[in-house]
Amino acid sequence: MTNFPVEKIRADFPILAEKIRNKPLVYLDNAATCQKPQAVIDSIVHLYSHDYANVHRGVHTLSVRSTDLFEGARTKVKDFINAGHEKEIIFVKGTTEAINLVAQSYGKANIKAGDEILITAMEHHSNIVPWQILCQQTGAVLKVAPINLHGELIYDEFEKLLSDKTRLVSVVHMSNALGTINPVKIIIAAAHAKDIPVMLDGAQAIPHMTVDVQDLDCDFYAFSGHKLYAPSGIGVLYGKQALLEAMPPYQGGGDMIRKVTFAETEYNVLPYKFEAGTPAIADVVSLGAAIDYLNAIGMDKIAAYEAELLDYATEKAMQIKGLRIIGEAEHKGAILSFVLDKIHPHDIGTMLDSLGIAVRAGHHCAMPVMDFFKVPATARASFAMYNTKEEIDVLMNGIKSLIEVFG
Repeated sequence: MTNFPVEKIRADFPILAEKIRNKPLVYLDNAATCQKPQAVIDSIVHLYSHDYANVHRGVHTLSVRSTDLFEGARTKVKDFINAGHEKEIIFVKGTTEAINLVAQSYGKANIKAGDEILITAMEHHSNIVPWQILCQQTGAVLKVAPINLHGELIYDEFEKLLSDKTRLVSVVHMSNALGTINPVKIIIAAAHAKDIPVMLDGAQAIPHMTVDVQDLDCDFYAFSGHKLYAPSGIGVLYGKQALLEAMPPYQGGGDMIRKVTFAETEYNVLPYKFEAGTPAIADVVSLGAAIDYLNAIGMDKIAAYEAELLDYATEKAMQIKGLRIIGEAEHKGAILSFVLDKIHPHDIGTMLDSLGIAVRAGHHCAMPVMDFFKVPATARASFAMYNTKEEIDVLMNGIKSLIEVFG
């Protein structure tokens, strides 16, 4: 995409001008977290400088301003993912809390001993452990649909595991360790044909593609702000209104109540029923600023440009002898995980850092994926809209020099 304004976008991110070990920063750790544009940084500073007060609880001017900005961000999130109503947008700390909320609220209320929960073999730990805990609490059984050596879901096996005992399906939209983009619309349709609700872990998908929850028809969708160019510590749980209305509160405290006596408590309406305590006000407001920033560029344009980056990086990587790509799905997002013969991924990460290149080395909170591919870890280069082909060249030259050093 020769018309994609990558240099203009790069200028919006102050940290990209940093030097690391006297080298220009090449930041390729976007699957772990994205950097922040000046517009997001400014939104935080402006709130604390001019508009900050606690939300929902005051009639004074600052509280009204802060509440308007806070609830305005909820509307921006609703529009960004095309939810049906602001009531369906619950602010949480991140994807992990969103999944735990569904497990402990919807799960405890609807899943019992002998029931089954179905996930896939490519899940992040955050979409494994909450369901294991729920199974320990209820006596339910966790079922895992297998993947193939390309890192793709074996859909036929997934379909076979959908049974009369399945009470919930929870699937990653895009794998953080492999880049695989799952056929979630097909998965959802198959589950709904058996009246099984579906949760999607959208942490990796949300910054890389247009997400329309009504078109997907998912029952729950979770994502984190920090991978969407907003701060850490803020995230979103989308849920269909009817499901959320029927679910019990996840936590108790202030703001999630309508009336409290020592005898009983009457809970607040959606979405506040699930938002106990003072929220991350500035982070919510800056999530709205991040969405404004992305909308101005266009998610379809971002997706097309990042696809170009991934194709370019994959082609270059395949030319390097001794490099093996882990995750070669046909439908894949902007993640290149790889291993090198006789060089541990942690050494890859350390050596590349000496050249100013930031990649992630480890199991990426997906240890079952590493076990499946029989590797202790991978090095992972993950791309964002501010990365360039020139940076990919720097990465590949760094890998080549590393191979020379290790012989």
